[in-house]
Order: sequence, then structure tokens, then C-alpha cells
Amino acid sequence: MSSVIGTIILLFTGLATYKGFLDRQYFERHLFHTDPILIDKQYDRLFSSGFLHANWMHFGFNMIALLSFSWSLEFVLGVPKYLLIYVGALLGGNLLALYLHRNHPDYKAVGASGAISGVIFASVVLFPEVKISLILLPFEISTWVFGLCFVVISIFGIKSQSDNIGHDAHLGGAIVGVLLTIIMKPSILQTSWWLILLILVPATVFLVLIVRNPAILLIDNYWGEGLNVSRKSKPPRSNNKVSLDYLLDKINHQGIDSLTAKERELLDQYRKEM
Repeated sequence: MSSVIGTIILLFTGLATYKGFLDRQYFERHLFHTDPILIDKQYDRLFSSGFLHANWMHFGFNMIALLSFSWSLEFVLGVPKYLLIYVGALLGGNLLALYLHRNHPDYKAVGASGAISGVIFASVVLFPEVKISLILLPFEISTWVFGLCFVVISIFGIKSQSDNIGHDAHLGGAIVGVLLTIIMKPSILQTSWWLILLILVPATVFLVLIVRNPAILLIDNYWGEGLNVSRKSKPPRSNNKVSLDYLLDKINHQGIDSLTAKERELLDQYRKEM
């Protein structure tokens, strides 16, 4: 059986995506773009970007994932709660992306990935032992295994920033999907508490780390270790250069905007060396 609301979302998203392909001005006005959101207060982009896609393959993968998890969720929770999870996860995923890319004025994104992640993870915590099959896997896995792998991949995807996938929106949408499901059906805290911990603990720890130390997202293979320099100390030098520890500590305490042009250049040099 297919989800009625999922099908309606598919049709509406397909029309908006097609409109974006035909009208570039429409596409640019409604996609996720950091500066227009933060400076021009075009907050509608946090929602409208979820109905645009980069190409038909992007649209197809997202809609297949949506319909695969929608029917059971709509049946168990009902239409209003299903829609709340979809819209809430879309907003949550884009807000996390906005926070992580707040210093990247040219960052742009489209897609319903955050919303769909919320739907998927609501299903995961409601039905943790259900077997699912994925397009790229020739065998079935339990939804809880999929959920845990998804979180780990999202964390390392955000850390590495080595592809064009919106891992930040994925993770934000997944977290919101789990939290809203707990609010709607508190009984899952008794039946799926272990899975909720497996999902939320690593995601929360990672987010706390990058909030406290944004340099984690700037330096390869760096997870916040080695910050032993007092914020009041003079910049320690190594071979007549400000040390990496000092730069990371300054970012940690004062933000990346506190770096001078020379310090930014030196940070890039350290990154290349690492």
C-alpha cells in the first residue's frame, strides 16, 4: 500500500522541482542560500528549498526513500503527526545546515533530504526490528542497523566535507524526527530506549564538540585534542610561526571570525601540511 500524504508530497515536490528547472530565477529565489537567509531574512527558503532538487535523479532517490517509509508512519501516527514530522525535520535539518555554514556566504543547497531523514528515523525508532532492503545492497538489514550507520556516515560526512551531499541536513532532520516521535509516542522510550541512545548520544556529542570548537570542521583528522593554550597567553611560535594549537584555541574561544588574515592563511597552510 502507498501513503496518501507521501504521494501528495511527491506530486507537489515534483511540480516545484520542474518549475525550478524551467525558471532559473524561481530556483535561485527559493533554494537554501546562507546570506539571503541571514542578512535579508528570507526565512521562507528554509522550507521552499525542500521542494527543489538538483536533477531528476536527486528527486527520484529522495521520493523513493520517502514512499518506502511513509505508509507505516502515516498508518501508526495519522496524517497530522506525519506532516508535523515532515515539516519539523525539514526545518530542523536546514537550521543545522544554516548554523554550520553561517560563515559560508555562498553556500547553497536544495532537496528534501532533511524532511525525509525525519520520516525515516521516526520509522526506525517505531519499528527497529523491521527488515529493509536498500537499492545499493543485495541483502536486507534491520532498521536499527541502518539508523546507526546513517548517523555515523552523517557525522563523518559533515567532518570531511568531501562531497556535495547535505549530511548536516540529514543529521538535523534525523534528530528532529526522533525527538518528535518520542513526544508523540512516549511509549517508545520503554521499547526502543537502546536505539534512541545509539542515535542521539553520538549525534549530540558530535554537535557539542563542533559548537565548542568549530576548528574541528576546518582541520582534517582533528577532533578537538591538544588545546592547552590559555586564551590570555601570547601566541606561541614554532619556527617563527604562530602554533596550530594557538590558532585552534583562539577559534575555540573567540570564533573563526577572530582570526586575522595572516592567521587564516597560516591555518590553511597547516591544513595542507596535515
